[in-house]
Amino acid sequence: MSTNKTYFKVNKVTWNNKVKVHAKSAMYNIEGFKKGKSSLMPYELEALADVKGKSLLHLQCHFGQDTLSWSRMGAKCVGVDISDEGVNLAKSLNKELGLDAEFVCCNVLDTSEYVKNQFDIVFTSYGVIGWLPDLKPWGKMIADRLKKDGTFFMAEFHPIVWMFDYLNNTPVMKYGYMQDEVIYEEYEGTYANQNSKMISKEYAWNHGLGEVITALTEAGLHIEYLKEYDESPYDVLPDLEETNSGMFVTKDKLYPLIFTLKATKL
Repeated sequence: MSTNKTYFKVNKVTWNNKVKVHAKSAMYNIEGFKKGKSSLMPYELEALADVKGKSLLHLQCHFGQDTLSWSRMGAKCVGVDISDEGVNLAKSLNKELGLDAEFVCCNVLDTSEYVKNQFDIVFTSYGVIGWLPDLKPWGKMIADRLKKDGTFFMAEFHPIVWMFDYLNNTPVMKYGYMQDEVIYEEYEGTYANQNSKMISKEYAWNHGLGEVITALTEAGLHIEYLKEYDESPYDVLPDLEETNSGMFVTKDKLYPLIFTLKATKL
């Protein structure tokens, strides 16, 4: 576990640096967000629909835009993230916008040590589980934080996407679909600003869909559905093409780019 703590420490430094870059990026569009633009995507809006009056826990919330978007829709929200820079910015945005969300800085796997309430909804999205070495404690934490009959929803990049190394001009299939070994990458820039001079140093893990589902079902959740899509709401991979609906696809559409999963605590 001490090795994982070292990995988490490196990742935290990287995410603190990313917050500074992302807050100024066109992708995150903070000024538009402050003026009322929601950061939520169609998948989660359709899946969770009416959140008014419901309690919602947002895991790995970055600097809180999605959390605050749910808050604007009437949910009572708590956001959790490993980055203190991210949490500080989230708290600042919350105050500036006059919202009532709360934010907690901790490793997502330690959420239950810091957040004792149970929630109607637990939500997480886009680029989250790859930072975790083992999904079993993640699944247990989600179940612990959900009320009985509560809903868990995630939208996430498909595990096939992470089998490729994108650091060269042409993506190369390099990593296992089910790979226990940690993956280390070091590169200049970040997905929200590839021209940034910041150095991203990242330790990550690949998790297949079977591992995701097993972690949740063993923790006592009932899977309502698992859906796969050959499009992404974010232009974060090389050579994606924008569709008429504003989504992004690969030229050949040979494999899915994201999946969504909805589950209920029994």
